[in-house]
Amino acid sequence: MFRTHHRKALLVSAALVGGTLLMTACEDGDATKDTGAAQSSAPASSAAASATPSGSAGAGSGKGSGAKGQGNDDSAGAGSGVDAGDGTRVPVEQGCGANDITWSTRSESQAGGYILVMAKAKPGITCYLPGTHPVVAFGSDGTEAGPAEQAVGDPIKLSGGTTAYAGVNPRTSNTNGGKELDSIIVAVDDSDANPVSLKVGTITVDKAIVTNWHTAPKDAVPFS
Repeated sequence: MFRTHHRKALLVSAALVGGTLLMTACEDGDATKDTGAAQSSAPASSAAASATPSGSAGAGSGKGSGAKGQGNDDSAGAGSGVDAGDGTRVPVEQGCGANDITWSTRSESQAGGYILVMAKAKPGITCYLPGTHPVVAFGSDGTEAGPAEQAVGDPIKLSGGTTAYAGVNPRTSNTNGGKELDSIIVAVDDSDANPVSLKVGTITVDKAIVTNWHTAPKDAVPFS
């Protein structure tokens, strides 16, 4: 009886081992088949690639490489524009920063008295002022002028002799209070990281307002 059971166990083990070997052989055969198929297709891909002309659009090395070479022309100088694709360069429209501008101010008597801020682009610079108001601050506490206008105008292109104007009324209150100052801090808008300090003479500041940028001084009168 022991021998009979022992024999059956051996047969079962042999059957299991044989099945495992058969499955392994099948898997090895499939892997060999897949590897052979991949190796046989590689020459065809290489042949197709070598048959493509190096200067054709399909190769991707014609127009793209030429445009890259023209676009990286360092001799053109920074800020001179971008390549238009035909060898010419197109100017880039950029926003003005305070350091792009030559600033000046003058006192005006209209509307109870105000400060007219004037901005011109420095030589060789073309930039755009926003259709909103400049940021005008007073004193060490950074008190800012409020907007004299609610609407937003069109951007103003500064170049050459073009001048833009903004009017600042330092005092719109009817009280006798306020701060005595002799300069204002001006930035093109709230994104300008380089504001400038402008001398304006002695002024009393209390609930100040400022207009948008305008191309004519008569439009920059800050009526309260």
